[in-house]
Amino acid sequence: MSHLMQPRIVLLREGTDSSQGKGQLISNINACEAVGSILKTTLGPCGMDKLIHEGQKSTITNDGATIIKLLDIVHPAAKTLVDIAKSQDDEVGDGTTSVCLLATEMLRQIKPFVEDGVHPQIIVKGFREASTAALNKLKELSIKIDRNDPGKLREMLLKCSSTALNSKLISGYKNFFAEMAVDAVLQLEDASTPITIKKVAGGSATDSFLVEGVAFKKTFAYAGFEQQPKSFKAPKIVCLNVELELKSERANAEIRISDPSQYQSIVDAEWNIIYDKLDKIHKSGANIVLSKLPIGDLATQYFADRDVFCAGRVPQEDLERVAGATGAVVQTSLQDLSASVTGSCGYFEEKQIGAERFNCFTQCPKHKTASIILRGGAEQFIAEAERSLHDAIMIVKRAVVHQTVVGGGGAIEMELSRYLKHYAKTIKSKIQLIITAFANALEVIPRQLSENAGFDSTDILNKLRTAHANGQTWAGVDIENESICDSFERFVWEPTLVKSNAIAAAAEAACVILSVDETVKNPESQGLNDNRPVKP
Repeated sequence: MSHLMQPRIVLLREGTDSSQGKGQLISNINACEAVGSILKTTLGPCGMDKLIHEGQKSTITNDGATIIKLLDIVHPAAKTLVDIAKSQDDEVGDGTTSVCLLATEMLRQIKPFVEDGVHPQIIVKGFREASTAALNKLKELSIKIDRNDPGKLREMLLKCSSTALNSKLISGYKNFFAEMAVDAVLQLEDASTPITIKKVAGGSATDSFLVEGVAFKKTFAYAGFEQQPKSFKAPKIVCLNVELELKSERANAEIRISDPSQYQSIVDAEWNIIYDKLDKIHKSGANIVLSKLPIGDLATQYFADRDVFCAGRVPQEDLERVAGATGAVVQTSLQDLSASVTGSCGYFEEKQIGAERFNCFTQCPKHKTASIILRGGAEQFIAEAERSLHDAIMIVKRAVVHQTVVGGGGAIEMELSRYLKHYAKTIKSKIQLIITAFANALEVIPRQLSENAGFDSTDILNKLRTAHANGQTWAGVDIENESICDSFERFVWEPTLVKSNAIAAAAEAACVILSVDETVKNPESQGLNDNRPVKP
């Protein structure tokens, strides 16, 4: 009886779910495979789109990062895939589906070893060695483009941009948008400068155009606005954070007067204050006045009478972009509107685009920037086109910085797989089997490209293995002819950074998941039903 009265040691709350051991590891791998099975059909030029309902909103996309974000995954291990998709999107901009597929396939290939009792740390060690070997070989295989030759550089960027757009909803317009993405990036002085994409419903996708400068949507304006000039050559630009509006005096102050005639002097003083502000702006020689705060009907008419363009309630982001591009300094006071704080540009124009008006500042001298006006019919189409164009722009930016490319279409994955299988034979320990599994996992990219195109993936992969064994380094999947082709000669190029980041991130995610041997979930405590004393 004495052992029944022993105090009970409570480590975890009652109701806490604790899973550990081999079963937990297999469960985590299965959860990641479930996510991979959703994403795999979106890969490549023939990938399918996903329609995701979120409340009243519907999203049509085949972008891996967008899908995985909208899925709202709750499984703790599968959330690792969300992290690597996000990191790939932030770091490179494309290859989010590939990185998730690689991670899930690595786990799938290694699952039999886990079931057979191989220790996870041995698998992790093998994965890290395989990843290092693959990245070194990738660096060796990559082809550098001479940046000093503008023609070759532009050709490389166009091919990389076209390859990124191949699998997107706007692939039918890939040449049009590839040119636009390359022109936008080459317009920048610094590749890290963001390119703004503005969406305007209506028209065709080919009505989209590039503004070599800053463009933003026309803000709310009063009646006198239509009398203002809508274009300037070499204008002086003033950017303000000052309100130019006549407020009702009773809304802001309580005034006590002994003589009714004093009331008029107070009203006159308010009018004098705002006219003094407007006169200072006009005397500065400004042709364009932008303000983050409202510009009222009095100020609007004042500027219209003097052939000055004004816009109030300009969003902070757009005001900062105009200031940075034109050299203007945002002012919170009107006491010193000298030439040193005013900006300029080559040409300003207010343009009608569909049902919207846009203010466009081009030929900006200080900081080169670019804006893209995106057109299209359905809202979902424009949103997906924006995501697709963002991926293409990010790819071009990375290619400009790193200037090395590899063949796409599954070619580089097959070559790395072949290399790792030979490399594994030089290792005597059981890690040889792990590296071989890693090599087999890389084949998921060409296999899935073939399956999504409706081809016999086994037949295509056998042809690719034979071609790479015979020294055809850039043999990849030929989507058009249901065969294989030299992806480099067919200009299916991708920046090396896309592949290196995907392999490194996928291997690291697989290692993290394999390192977890216990999952503890702590729900709300429901109280202890056991009345025995708890040992202090």
